[in-house]
Amino acid sequence: SRAGGSDSGLVTGSRGGHGKHSILPTGESKGLVRSEKMPKIATMTSIERMQNTLEMKPVDQTPVAVSPWGTTIARWRKEGHLAEGEDVAEHFGQDLRTGGWLNSTANLDFTPVVLEETEETILTLDGNGARLRRHKLHESTPEHVGFTVVDRKSWEEHAKPFLTDLDRRRIPFEGYRNAKRFAAEKQRFFCWAGVGPFEQMHPLCGHEAMLMGMALDPEWVKEMVMTYVSLTINHLEVLFAEEGKPDGFFVYEDMGFKGRPFMSPAMYREIIFPGHKRLFDFAHSLGCKVIVHSCGYVEPLVPGLIEAGMDCLQAMEVKAGMDLPTLFRRFGDRIAFYGGVDVRTLISNDRARIDAEMDQKILPVVRGGGGYVLHTDHSEPPEIDYETMRYFVERGRTLGRD
Repeated sequence: SRAGGSDSGLVTGSRGGHGKHSILPTGESKGLVRSEKMPKIATMTSIERMQNTLEMKPVDQTPVAVSPWGTTIARWRKEGHLAEGEDVAEHFGQDLRTGGWLNSTANLDFTPVVLEETEETILTLDGNGARLRRHKLHESTPEHVGFTVVDRKSWEEHAKPFLTDLDRRRIPFEGYRNAKRFAAEKQRFFCWAGVGPFEQMHPLCGHEAMLMGMALDPEWVKEMVMTYVSLTINHLEVLFAEEGKPDGFFVYEDMGFKGRPFMSPAMYREIIFPGHKRLFDFAHSLGCKVIVHSCGYVEPLVPGLIEAGMDCLQAMEVKAGMDLPTLFRRFGDRIAFYGGVDVRTLISNDRARIDAEMDQKILPVVRGGGGYVLHTDHSEPPEIDYETMRYFVERGRTLGRD
């Protein structure tokens, strides 16, 4: 549902908005400017708050989300801040919930094999034919040791035949049902969450073979993109027909590293864009907004993502070179934003540093009338004190909205 509410005077760009306002040039986008008077908005549900945020309409307060590591939650629980079994997202009043992650592993009948194990790591061969080494003592990205699929021939032999038919085992019916029911009970905005084609391809063939393929055999990678998008849509059609559609889509696509995206904008447009557009169009056909999570430096890809149908950009990793105010100046009349606050300031547990970072990053967006969801630029590690996280959430809800 959407909130009616009074006119706040916020400019919301080309996707709606109402009331008296002015639009002034601020760089590459028209920019968003709020009027001098900001009438109070009636209290909203999380569903209304998130929907309005994604549509860049007025909200009563900034919606929030948290992503603490498992070890962070364990620390806070040990210190007595969380009860045993207490839901951490609900504890902090998170405005959205997610569920429904599909299983994109190629061969679901393959039982993973342990190839090597030490006190600290374990090396396995999985149903994608990938050899991945994971740490046992702490959370981390797995080390890519080797892959069976490295080119078109191995793709056609070892992966594609497993990815073309509907297989109900890929669909977490019960998990989606329970998450959706819980969100409805709490009146939280509910997103189907899962990976897009870029994040489906690299667990199969690794970044190196995938990116080299984009340069040397782009038709092969385009075929993988569209195969995975078809796989996703075909299975989501079944899931939503039986369990009901979500309020939004939350699509994970880590397409950058420090200072650079993994591909040029031209390569994105030629190879990945068609798959994104088809997936995002499917979401929009259901009335769902599309939130795209992408770690790393992806600013050069944002225009293409917007054209594909992205409604909100999530993460905006500061240490990779992303800057929320810059992104807002360029794209704030077309998309909402989610995150962008340097998590390293929270790790410092220094309130002055945190205040300065929040003011610098959040105020231009909120006071400029943009859509914004409070979150750090990454997940939150165990160095962050519970009191720091509580302070961040409570201050962020009202920052710039008085």
